[in-house]
Amino acid sequence: MTTIFDPLRFSAVSMDMAVCARGPTYAIAARQQSRLVSLLASAMQDSGFYREHLRGVDPCQASLSELPPVSRQALMARFDDWVTDPQIKLADLRTFTADAQRIGQAYLGQYLVWESSGTSHQPGIFVQNAQTMAIYDALEALRRSAPRPLQRWLDPLALAERIAYVGATSGHFASYVSLLRLRQLHPWLAPSLRSFSILQAARSLVDQLNTFEPTVIATYPTVAAVLADEAERGTLNFAPNEIWTGGENLSQALRQRLEATFGCAVRNSYGASEFMSIAWECSQQRLHLNADWVILEPVDALGQPVPAGEWSYTTLLTNLANRVQPLIRYDLGDQVRVDHTPCGCGSALPVIEVLGRRDDALIMAGRRGQLVTLLPLALTTVLEDEAGVFDFHLCQRDARTLLLRLAVQGPEGEAAAQRCRRALNKFADAQELMPIKLLCELGQTMPRGPSGKGKRIVACRAK
Repeated sequence: MTTIFDPLRFSAVSMDMAVCARGPTYAIAARQQSRLVSLLASAMQDSGFYREHLRGVDPCQASLSELPPVSRQALMARFDDWVTDPQIKLADLRTFTADAQRIGQAYLGQYLVWESSGTSHQPGIFVQNAQTMAIYDALEALRRSAPRPLQRWLDPLALAERIAYVGATSGHFASYVSLLRLRQLHPWLAPSLRSFSILQAARSLVDQLNTFEPTVIATYPTVAAVLADEAERGTLNFAPNEIWTGGENLSQALRQRLEATFGCAVRNSYGASEFMSIAWECSQQRLHLNADWVILEPVDALGQPVPAGEWSYTTLLTNLANRVQPLIRYDLGDQVRVDHTPCGCGSALPVIEVLGRRDDALIMAGRRGQLVTLLPLALTTVLEDEAGVFDFHLCQRDARTLLLRLAVQGPEGEAAAQRCRRALNKFADAQELMPIKLLCELGQTMPRGPSGKGKRIVACRAK
């Protein structure tokens, strides 16, 4: 199995990041501007979409805030014109990602591929070459805060750790693909770097984790909360040294609960399919934007910048690392606010706060009289991957009843509803639930959040 890695690019980028890490703000801004000019020139030369979208723009004189934003829908509709390598074709990529046996493999022998979820009601496919991955690798290796610095100094390759990734493993998702790539690049790590699917029953997941006894758990906040429940019940027989979270909103209350329950450090990060390592958490538990390689513009509903300290309506992202699939003022849909208060860690990189996914976990009735937690990411994975629906709203009515609203209607809606019923009933059975009742409403307008991203999984509230 082949994967991609550019050691020379990784070394060069790592050296630059080391110099930039404690450098002044103006040095970060200079790198950002130089890379932006280069990105604009490259995109306008090699991408048919951007030649039209940015017609008349002078890359050397352009002000980023004056350029027109783009949406995922617009880019996916012009995918073959958007990418800069004419060998890359959306139809071929869809065939590639439909094959679970090819997860983690290199497309065309030179591109890493991952799919995004449909939180914006439009799934995306993203490709990265070795040069882009070298930047992501360096950001992960150099910028992530280590809560146990002495341990990391004695064991820089984490050879003494047993790392468990607990997440979605059924598709070409960024975190899972990245884990498989890491195992391929460093085969000696394979026995101590394992993945565990969130689609299985909690009892099975706990048994597998108990057998592996991880020292580090990398997962989503909602999954970490379920593991904390299990730990409090006494079903876990291991004690991790660290918990890494990402992909969802980590509240301060949950962080404190995880720290108290497991007695370990909790490290958070912020990334997306569009840019893998957007921000890292320092020793002060503040998220620092990797502003030398990615630009975030928090904007209001009219696309105008919001003042520092205010939450944005949405956020525009410009990826300075990926020339194969340019993203320039891309509507990410996340709500962000910038905090200009100097950070005690000493880094000059901007500090941001993020409102991530806030879907609910559902507490349902189990077959053995127990309550079963259905993870929101597991539910969305089932509906997207197995039922093929992305624009939906799943609302819990009671411990045995769910209401599914779909945007489609007519014969297409009926077919989608049947796929959802089959997928959800199969999942419920695997989770050891009592038989569930699924109500369906077709042709519904999906609720949207302030940024256009909808909260798709909603728990019933106690009255």
